[in-house]
Amino acid sequence: MHNRVLPLPFLVFVYASLLLCMPPLFAQELYTVQEPSRDGIGKYYMGREISKVMGHLGAGWLERSGRENEERTDLLIENLGLRPTDHVADIGAGSGYFTFRMSPLVPEGKVFAIDISTQMLGIIRAKMEKKQSDNIDPILSTVTDLNLDDDSIDCALIVDAYHEFSHPHEMGMAIFRALKPGGKLILIEYRMEDPGVPIKLLHKMSEAQAKKEISAIGLDWVETLEILPQQHFMIFRKPAP
Repeated sequence: MHNRVLPLPFLVFVYASLLLCMPPLFAQELYTVQEPSRDGIGKYYMGREISKVMGHLGAGWLERSGRENEERTDLLIENLGLRPTDHVADIGAGSGYFTFRMSPLVPEGKVFAIDISTQMLGIIRAKMEKKQSDNIDPILSTVTDLNLDDDSIDCALIVDAYHEFSHPHEMGMAIFRALKPGGKLILIEYRMEDPGVPIKLLHKMSEAQAKKEISAIGLDWVETLEILPQQHFMIFRKPAP
C-alpha cells in the first residue's frame, strides 16, 4: 500500500474545524465543578460555589411586610443617587420589589426589570397593569445575556441575586457592555463577614470576593457604603474613555 499525502488546504480545514468544536481553554478555566454542597450547584467561580436559585415560589418572601425594617430598603433606595432621566436595570428583579420603588425616581427615564423567570416577569406585568406604570420594561434574560443594547443604561442594580448567577463572568461582561461609560453597578449582598446575619452561607458574599469578581469584568470599585444592617452596598463604575 502507498501512503497517501493529504493536500495542505484539506489539513488546514480539518484542523480549523476541530478548533471550532473544542471549548476555549479560557472558558474551561473560568469554572470548576465539584460535588455540590447542600445549598450550592457544585460549580465554582474564583473559589466561590454558586448557590441554588430562588424560584418564583419565593416571591412572597421578597414582598414580606417586614422587609423594609429588617433590611432598611428605604435607605438602599435613598442612596442609589438616581437622576430623573436615568435608565436603570434591575437585574434579577424577581417580583419587582425594587423596580416599582425606583420607577417614580426616574419619571423621564426607564427601569428595565430583568429576570430569567417568566413567572416572575408575569408578576411584574400584573403589577404594572394595576399601578398603571408606564416607564417599566420587563425583559426576559438568559443566564449569559441581559438582552439590553450596548451603552444603554446609567445604572445596574443587583440585590441579593448575583451569588445565584450560574454564569457570573458572562453576565458580568453583559452588564459591562450595557452600562454607558461612567455608568455604575450597585451590588447588594448579605455580609459574609458577619456571622450574625441569619442567611445561608452561600447566599452571602464578602466584600473582598465581590471586588475580585467584579474587577475581573473591567469595572472599578468606587466605595462600599456600610449603611444597611445586613448587607454590603458596593458601588462599581465603568471607566469613561
